[in-house]
Amino acid sequence: MAIEIDIIEKFAYIGRRNGMNNVLELKGKRFEQAAKTGGGGGAAMNSKITVTSEHILRLIERLNQLKNFWQNENQPFNGALISVHYNKIVAKTNRIAGIFKGEKSNYAIVGAKFNSDKTKHIITYFLDLSDIDKSIALLYKTENVLRLYFEGVISKEIFDNCKTFDSIDYKELNLSKSLLRRIIADVSYIEDFDVELANKHDKESIITIYDTGVDIKKIFKSIGIDILSARVLDNRTVYLDVNQLNLLYEKAPYLVAMSTENLSELSPEDFIDRYEEQQVTIPAPEYEPVIGVIDTLFDERVYFGEWVEYHQMIDDRLPVSSDDYRHGTAVSSIIVDGPKLNPWLDDGCGRFRVRHFGVAAGAQFSSFRIIKFIKSIVEKNKDIKVWNISLGSNQEINDNFISAEGAVLDQIQYENDVIFVVAGTNKPNTDVVKIGSPADSINSMVVNAVTKSGLSTRYSRKGLALSFFAKPDVSYYGGSEEQYIRVCEPLGEANVAGTSFAAPWIARKLSYLIDILGLNRELAKALIIDAARGWNEAPGPEEVALYGHGIVPIRIEDIVQTKDDEIKFLVTDVSEKWNTYNYYFPIPLKDNYYPYFTRATMCYFPICDRAQGVDYTNTELNLHFGRIKDNGMLNEINSDKQNLDETLDGEKNFILEGEARERFRKWDNVKYISEVINKKRIPKRSYRNKNWGMEIKTNNRLDYKDGVGLRFGVVVTLKEMNGVNRIEEFIRNCHLNGWLVNKIDVQNRINLHEKVNEEIEFEG
Repeated sequence: MAIEIDIIEKFAYIGRRNGMNNVLELKGKRFEQAAKTGGGGGAAMNSKITVTSEHILRLIERLNQLKNFWQNENQPFNGALISVHYNKIVAKTNRIAGIFKGEKSNYAIVGAKFNSDKTKHIITYFLDLSDIDKSIALLYKTENVLRLYFEGVISKEIFDNCKTFDSIDYKELNLSKSLLRRIIADVSYIEDFDVELANKHDKESIITIYDTGVDIKKIFKSIGIDILSARVLDNRTVYLDVNQLNLLYEKAPYLVAMSTENLSELSPEDFIDRYEEQQVTIPAPEYEPVIGVIDTLFDERVYFGEWVEYHQMIDDRLPVSSDDYRHGTAVSSIIVDGPKLNPWLDDGCGRFRVRHFGVAAGAQFSSFRIIKFIKSIVEKNKDIKVWNISLGSNQEINDNFISAEGAVLDQIQYENDVIFVVAGTNKPNTDVVKIGSPADSINSMVVNAVTKSGLSTRYSRKGLALSFFAKPDVSYYGGSEEQYIRVCEPLGEANVAGTSFAAPWIARKLSYLIDILGLNRELAKALIIDAARGWNEAPGPEEVALYGHGIVPIRIEDIVQTKDDEIKFLVTDVSEKWNTYNYYFPIPLKDNYYPYFTRATMCYFPICDRAQGVDYTNTELNLHFGRIKDNGMLNEINSDKQNLDETLDGEKNFILEGEARERFRKWDNVKYISEVINKKRIPKRSYRNKNWGMEIKTNNRLDYKDGVGLRFGVVVTLKEMNGVNRIEEFIRNCHLNGWLVNKIDVQNRINLHEKVNEEIEFEG
């Protein structure tokens, strides 16, 4: 079958560029897996707190008060919801593990948030009343020990000397030494116990209740609210009208874990009402990849209508106007033919087909209905890997939980091999600053907008998500007074501006990397973020909140090729155990030294739990990369001491949870580690083992199974300090070490993509 000339020519000059190296894929040597050895080192007390008898007695009194509250409350479940106010941001190992349900207390967690200053955890547990009785008894025994053996006070110095506990008569107490120490450690992190009451909403809302093990319809029926099945999203989330909300807050306000107003106004865009008659022509579609678009309605009469398979999801009986077709049609025009409409943004990716689902009409829409639409749409269109969502809410995200819309996108991406590109949302007015849902989706690629000069636009809103996660992920050109984005609308071509028109450009790049070059979504996402970040120094929180990791290059070759003094390679595998490692990266030497600056970017798509509030991602993958020292440990490029219980010399490596989150992005699903390029070009000495190593350490908050089978993609870049091109030596070394090296050759991949998609005619 003949191939359109423009399909070939759109990529032709990429292979002609001089002074560029292709990105390399390393395959054939799987990562090894190793379980974690040794225990966690036992209970550790808060070093900044002295535990006293008075504090324990006060906690006992609070538990008695809470027990009486729940005994006298006519709640629709058997048990008690108790919130623990911790005195810091606590690591998983410092959560309660002695009182409540002992080591199983983590499984009783049903919610987590920060205090107003975002310096302390407030974690909610669902307990049996008998658990409270046991906790009170254990605290009484512990207080008795403090009075009899420690004069009512115990410090960390005393606590760490295990011999001080040897004289205690544990048999008389009916208490083990390890449990006593665990309870003292628990108390050192607890500030108070309480019951959390949610702030009331006065508009119809999507409500998520705490998980009490009771069917959601049964719970609401017991308090006089009859819920239709169509208004139930899952067994904890439901859509309520104003009257139902009033009844809920009157009878059981402690049930509400999260609430967001349902009727969301569509995040506004700038449309310059100057239309021009369509003079654009376009060839018929052939083998181009398909990108899914979930948006407002699409007008099939536009010049590129043949490239779009349209599905209208709203009720045909609902009134619609011509304006309801503008936004969706404009977004799809960028995906199909953006470079022809905007030559200054010609990305070299060619054209894409679109499967467009019209789920919203009018300036207002029901986010609850859209959530249900998205789940169904993705389930029925499994051939699509990249989805564009340029719809967004005017309301700001919450600091303590992910929106219902964002959580659904995260769940879909964990369960399916897809990626969503989401617009960063626009300011409806000067009072709204933070991004709106679903731009808080952690697994999605969230895109903010910049001007042609690369500055943040006046309409861009800010992250972060949950006060920590880097949202937006990246920025791209979304139009401004300096240079608008040219799109096709039902009445002709128009100039527009908004994050909605930045996101489709990133969807194009992701589809190119995934559908044409054959990379998995983890590597594709990592490549784009790595290209946006480059060698720039770590941005500050304000910069991340506006730009994410940076502005993505326009040309696709600036993502799949690199300078001739750089070696960029990709590796991907799955985590099965605590340590997923590979020690066979043969970095070329010069006089027994490594003359490189190094950086690495990793992406993965973890399972998330909205009920865990600020502790939203269940699995942490931590990236370690560097030379292999003579003692077998890695000399890491970023000096990360996480996941190292101790050095071979016995030196303890202790990092506070807050520091680990801030410095090393602990629990973030995007990791970027880098050396700073400076004028002091000091090569790194080699060790006996001439290879470099990579370790992916896996930690899970709740269930170890959450991290099993979790795929990751890593992009590593080596910049030669003296400008020497060492890529051929690296490729040769890789072959000698058993690697299969694939050069990401654009033209070869295009030819393969077209061959695979050719229709074969069989002779009769």
